Amino acid sequence: MRIATTIFLTDLTVTPVRIARALEERGFSGLYLPEHTHIPVSRDTAAPMGGELPEMYGRTLDPFVALGQAAAVTERLHLGTGITLVAQHDPIGLAKQVATLDHLSGGRFTLGVGYGWNTEEAADHGVEWGQRRELVRDRMALMRALWAPEPTAYVGQFSSVRASSAHPKPVQAPRELAAGIPLYGPRTLLGGAAGPKLFAAIADHADGWMPIGGRGLTETLPVLRSVWERAGRDPKALQVVPYAIHPTPGKLGHYADLGIEEVVAQLPSASEPEVLRALDELAQFL
Repeated sequence: MRIATTIFLTDLTVTPVRIARALEERGFSGLYLPEHTHIPVSRDTAAPMGGELPEMYGRTLDPFVALGQAAAVTERLHLGTGITLVAQHDPIGLAKQVATLDHLSGGRFTLGVGYGWNTEEAADHGVEWGQRRELVRDRMALMRALWAPEPTAYVGQFSSVRASSAHPKPVQAPRELAAGIPLYGPRTLLGGAAGPKLFAAIADHADGWMPIGGRGLTETLPVLRSVWERAGRDPKALQVVPYAIHPTPGKLGHYADLGIEEVVAQLPSASEPEVLRALDELAQFL
């Protein structure tokens, strides 16, 4: 089982370069970074974990800039977002960022995609909250048109792009959707709570699921696999990556029994000495 990590990197924590080098030296498989452009101070949205929202949410580094630094000082470490708030991006610009990072890292990038939880943050980006799922699907389709090997136009509900020259292309080879339709771009995992809408979206335009916390998979994985196979997807191609977990031998054994091949462990948003101590404790599971 591959063990990757996630951390809220901020202007007060260990740097991207230092943690990337430490992860690769110890044999961890990857580094995933979250995204928040800003956190409005006046906010009605409850924190996802309850209580006060930790300061790190408002100090988060831009994940693409940070992962670019990590890519430059590593050779094997996989890099990912956990997650990218696609609805809050211009899709043409985001397609270029994703393709560039995948190109420069030699195909080591995973695009974690989420719908968000902070309505005020999304509103400042002009996102209509009730349409965010449809908006994400639309923007992902536009980006895949730009990642296609030949100039491909796209006209969607919210956005469009002319057939264009758009390079670099992502390094990762296309996978297959139903009926031989190619899925262009890097590996894409959708985050979010189990449910019919999320599972339908995963089967429609992703490579798998990134369940935060990894609880309840015994019950939910068979449901997702059923939805996936009814959509005509290859049963062997589905990837499920439990995210922001706190590993124990029993938990990892349970995931292995479910056929899971990768997990993402949570690291503290802290200074370099504290993060390195946490890595050394996690190393027992490698």
